[in-house]
Amino acid sequence: MEIKRTVLITGATSGIGMATAKKLAPNYRLILCGRRQERLDVLKTELGQLTEVITLNFDVRDKAAVYNSIDNLPEIWQNIDVLINDAGNAHGLSTFDKADIDDLEAMIDINVKGLIYVTKAVIPYLKQSDNAHIVNLSSIAGKEVYLNGATYCASKAAVESLSKGMRYDLQPFGIKVTNVAPGAVETEFSLVRFKGDEEKSANVYKGFEPLVAEDIADTIAYALNAPKHVQIADVTIFPRAQAGGTSIFRK
Repeated sequence: MEIKRTVLITGATSGIGMATAKKLAPNYRLILCGRRQERLDVLKTELGQLTEVITLNFDVRDKAAVYNSIDNLPEIWQNIDVLINDAGNAHGLSTFDKADIDDLEAMIDINVKGLIYVTKAVIPYLKQSDNAHIVNLSSIAGKEVYLNGATYCASKAAVESLSKGMRYDLQPFGIKVTNVAPGAVETEFSLVRFKGDEEKSANVYKGFEPLVAEDIADTIAYALNAPKHVQIADVTIFPRAQAGGTSIFRK
């Protein structure tokens, strides 16, 4: 019987991270990470019927918590083959001069520093795998800057550069690095950005059919399941109605 690869997923309690966990559950062992323990518990119960599951409760912004959780994994969970850096958020939508400094710091701390902390903590385990893979969730915002999104776009541009740099630096260890850049995906993303304003969040997706989290999960699974000699380096995914960062045809 083929031994299942072990995947660690951050941001597993919602959106793309949760959809990816569900997509991979039949064929992978899961280390699910998130801030909301109650959601982690529900996922563990659900997906534990399909595979082995362990959960880690931490905020990626907390460097000490990240390292403490990952460094103290039980030995049987230290054979990590795949890291999926999904945790990330947008906070606010304002011109740079009017943006709340706490919102700007949160995006840098979560989207950039959090990704760095988790990846640095997991790399020693990935180096022991003969089929290691890192998937970083970027965004079309990392490729195209738009009005009111300067710092969010900067944080995702950093993810793009980190993905490229990791690919060079980790090449000698045979670690694949895939950068996934979604366009408009309807998840909790806009609800968080607009601080719980459901009307503003819903308006983002009006007049067209956006992507859903499962679409991105399918793409991640495709990249992970490619032959060992194949590295999907960079993928940009739009809904059919989208042509660029802010170019969306609405009916």
